[in-house]
Amino acid sequence: MNLFNRVVPSRRQAPLPPQRPTGAPASSTAVLPDPDLASLSGEWVVDPAHSRIGFSVRHAMVTTVRGCFLEYESRLYFDAYDPTRSRADITLFTSSVDTGVEQRDAHLVGRDFLDAATFPRMRFTSTAVEQTGADLFSMSGELTIKGVSRPVVLDMTYIGNVTDPFGYDRVGFDGTTTINRSDWGLTYNSRLTEGGAMVSEKVRLQLDIAAIRTPQSGG
Repeated sequence: MNLFNRVVPSRRQAPLPPQRPTGAPASSTAVLPDPDLASLSGEWVVDPAHSRIGFSVRHAMVTTVRGCFLEYESRLYFDAYDPTRSRADITLFTSSVDTGVEQRDAHLVGRDFLDAATFPRMRFTSTAVEQTGADLFSMSGELTIKGVSRPVVLDMTYIGNVTDPFGYDRVGFDGTTTINRSDWGLTYNSRLTEGGAMVSEKVRLQLDIAAIRTPQSGG
């Protein structure tokens, strides 16, 4: 079972048209983690009102700062029978970072960190998906920040699926990975009197995804 290749509605732009993966037919030997997943193949669109694409980082060695990106686009495709055909492509608008503190957000979008004026987007594009448990997946991909692309692996958990009171099919996934921000050129830091760093090098990325099935076009 794997994940995605879906279209995410953005507050800036209309969703991009879904792209179906091409290649050999789905394998008949794929093992489904849950019989319900058999009906979930297809394109899905993220519901921004019930999703969060965020991060957390240790600050001053004693507390954790959490934030998220409010504007993004994505494409997802889920293939319940052949996980290798599932894909994800998510683009985040760096200027939309939100930690709840205006001054801190201004610093993050500036040249010390994301440099949103020069690099308005960061992007994750999947390269492989593997089922690792009954409802667990490993999604490998390329993460691009400030023009630097490096491999990362997301640990994904399938949460479940329902048909809501309005008749929409919904599915939930959580994903997480930890990166070293210096690998992407995010090297700004201040030293504490005690000798530690003001901002940790390690950043945890967190995706809490609620997606709605994209209606199939006729014809």
